[in-house]
Amino acid sequence: MNFFQQQRQAKRRSVLLVFLMGLAVLSLILMSCLLMTLPVSDGDGNTIMDLELNWQMFATVSLVVTSIVLVGGLVKYGELSAGGKVVARRLGGRLINHSAQTLEEQRLVNVVEEMALASGTVVPSVYLLPDLGINAFAAGFTAQDAVIGVTQGAITLLSRDELQGVIAHEFSHIYNGDMRLNTRLVAVVHGILVIGLTGSFILRGMDDVRRSPANRTQPAILTVMFGTVLCIVGYGGTVFGNLIKAAVSRQREFLADATAVQYTRDPQSIAGALKKIGGYALGAKINAARAAEFSHLYFGSGTSSFDLMSSHPDLSERIRRIDAGWDGTFVKIAAAPQDSMVARTVLPVSDAFSGVPDTAMSVVYDMNAVQASVAAIGAPRAEHLIEARRVLEHIPQKLKLAARSTDSAQALVYGLLLSRSDSLRALQLSLLESSLDRTLFNTLNTLCEPLSRLNPGLRLPLLDLLIPSLKRLGKKPFAKMKQTMNLLIDADNETELLEWTLLRIVERNVEGAPAVQFKFGLFQCAEQLLVLLNAMARAGQQNQPVALQALHFAWEGLPFERPLELPVELEDLQGLEAAIKRLRHLMPEERPALLNAMTRCVMHDGVITVAEAELFRAVADLLDCPLPPFLVTEPDTGTSLNESAG
Repeated sequence: MNFFQQQRQAKRRSVLLVFLMGLAVLSLILMSCLLMTLPVSDGDGNTIMDLELNWQMFATVSLVVTSIVLVGGLVKYGELSAGGKVVARRLGGRLINHSAQTLEEQRLVNVVEEMALASGTVVPSVYLLPDLGINAFAAGFTAQDAVIGVTQGAITLLSRDELQGVIAHEFSHIYNGDMRLNTRLVAVVHGILVIGLTGSFILRGMDDVRRSPANRTQPAILTVMFGTVLCIVGYGGTVFGNLIKAAVSRQREFLADATAVQYTRDPQSIAGALKKIGGYALGAKINAARAAEFSHLYFGSGTSSFDLMSSHPDLSERIRRIDAGWDGTFVKIAAAPQDSMVARTVLPVSDAFSGVPDTAMSVVYDMNAVQASVAAIGAPRAEHLIEARRVLEHIPQKLKLAARSTDSAQALVYGLLLSRSDSLRALQLSLLESSLDRTLFNTLNTLCEPLSRLNPGLRLPLLDLLIPSLKRLGKKPFAKMKQTMNLLIDADNETELLEWTLLRIVERNVEGAPAVQFKFGLFQCAEQLLVLLNAMARAGQQNQPVALQALHFAWEGLPFERPLELPVELEDLQGLEAAIKRLRHLMPEERPALLNAMTRCVMHDGVITVAEAELFRAVADLLDCPLPPFLVTEPDTGTSLNESAG
């Protein structure tokens, strides 16, 4: 099942979640009504309250219960809207992208970076949880605000291959739509559980009524009774919440396991991690106070629960689906001493790929490379992971280290926007010198030389690496950074398409982007598609007639006619921005046709340059289609660089 089919499935699962929530609320309402009709005595055998179920009571109870659930769910949803970092912090996580302190932590960051580049997306924020159990999770509403959380036990006790399998599993959740659904599920279940919390609050405020017979008036007794009912119903809500988690989450774990095997092409990577969890005394346990709230997000079952209400399938069943020949024996491992988990502090980290020359790459892309990457959107394969490692090898170490510092990351972005024209570059540097503080400007100067030698095909991967550092900027510093970026772009009074896309990629990945609603067919966006293809054709071909031919060739692959002419109001970059915003709302089944048209546009002349490939990837990112790296060939031999590297 491909990326776009998974998006459709995610939409159906969202409908299922709404249905299950409605069913749970209705059940809680009926339970509340039945409890409210039980007779209440004063302790001397005298019945002081005996309510009858009627439509008025049902309507009142329905309103109260539904209001509590909705308000509680919306409050939690608002809390989680800040992104996956909220979940990571609730579980005691520490951000390590920029400050890996041990060899294990640096290895984790390297693995996440590889998987992100292989997936064609920016590197997510990585949080380390202090727990000694073997576990991990992905949280967030969109790929832009996603975080990966991994426990200390996982990075200490798993091999690199096993850790890679776990990370691939979590990336699968991000791109299969599970992460967004699971994060919404936290809000839904919390809304249901708030019923019990509300009842407890009411009862605490009515302590004097329950203790003093003199205060037992009918209104007071009714209040106490209602609070008691809410407490009882709240416990029922816990059961419903766990059942909803199980109904929504369990089958998705099997799919994520299978996808992880596809990513790594090594069934033993993820099977090995699961076998270690089964043979480890602490298993996948997470000890944070709020661990149960996020139980369905975890790689392994982090809390104790009955099988019926577990959000994860049985561990043995997961292993057998991956490793059919498994003999049923778990890997017995002992916990590493706690002092070993904090003692191996490292100095400025050397990357896992040391000794690789920082030479430029000569690359040629063909139609097969582009089509293979488009087919792998949301589901990169092992060869893309190898390509990601190769890309990381060729990014100079000085630039990779700079990407992990907030100040240096800003300098890198400015450096990527500097022109190759000496006169324009001098103008841009003079503008920066007058607008940046001296320390940041000096940092840029030290990075200009390695940036000038950077192969153009590595610009976007470098941008992917530095996004986590930029996310640490506050709103005001980032607003100032955007002003400076616009200053560099406008220095020559012209805005190139690639400059514009770079600005938009930084903007949407740092500030976040709302989840889109799928509502348009491609034929409904014909004008917007024409705007996009026209911009790509003109950017890839300096000769206007050839660009027009590329546009015609791209449209020949579509099942509807092209608009007669380009709308005047959409000819500039503001029009392109409006076009892309509308195209982001395309139905999932319509997106392959869009990507095919883009492919035909850039491949009209039979080859795609590095600049065109960079533009293609950037536009795909803006359209929420994470494009794995193109697999390149050496121009003289035709040998895959993946093969030569392997």
